[in-house]
Amino acid sequence: MKSVATRLEDTVREDGEHRADPRNVSLPEYVYARLREDIFDLRLLPGDQITETEIAAFFGVSRTPVRQALQRLQGDGLMQGYVRGGWEVVPIDFKRFSDLYELRKLIETHAVRRLCARHETAELALVDALRLVWCVPLALRELDGPKAALQDEVFHQTLVRAAGNQEMTATFDRLTDRIRIVRRLDFLYGDCLHSTYDEHAAILDCIASGDSERAIHLMDEHIEGSHAEVNQITLHRLHSARALSSNKPPPYVAVRVRRSF
Repeated sequence: MKSVATRLEDTVREDGEHRADPRNVSLPEYVYARLREDIFDLRLLPGDQITETEIAAFFGVSRTPVRQALQRLQGDGLMQGYVRGGWEVVPIDFKRFSDLYELRKLIETHAVRRLCARHETAELALVDALRLVWCVPLALRELDGPKAALQDEVFHQTLVRAAGNQEMTATFDRLTDRIRIVRRLDFLYGDCLHSTYDEHAAILDCIASGDSERAIHLMDEHIEGSHAEVNQITLHRLHSARALSSNKPPPYVAVRVRRSF
């Protein structure tokens, strides 16, 4: 079965024009995924203004699925509506991301503590399976940035899931979705790939040996380092995207507002 991402790519014609195919994916999901990707890849910048009418025309759909997609993006904290079908990409809120990273650290350090203590709900087989991905020689490491970013998400989500608290897992999955816009930049434009492998392997070793204190310390440093790096990269990428005259907005952007960060 094809993934959602693959099915979405199948709906893009060779000339680059987007046309939704209801046989592959629902129209709101299609529009949501394409707009979200444009935001994540900084083709849509904070302050860019769009309208439901222009988006509907561009994607070849009615305004109803467009409105549903935009409302979903608003729930993600990525878009905000103002008047008469107008919407704006929200500024990146570094305080909000800082709060999310703090929550992430609380959840993940608690998860590794439970795993090291062999808590009765812990599913250690899930943790052992991660070693096949992260405890590997250099030649077997994933060097593709987007793929490595996805593997990184799976690593952290699996640790939380393995701890056995379903409510904590659901909260962490939502948190992961909200920080993805900045977190993936570290793998696309940073230099974290090999250090991520080393740090993940060290955390897994501590869990395997039951060294709770060391595992928590390593996880804390791992998350703090990632947070600092993505803040720096995000600011740099936003300034670069504004400065490059070749960085034209997508055709459906009504107004590009020039803002400083």
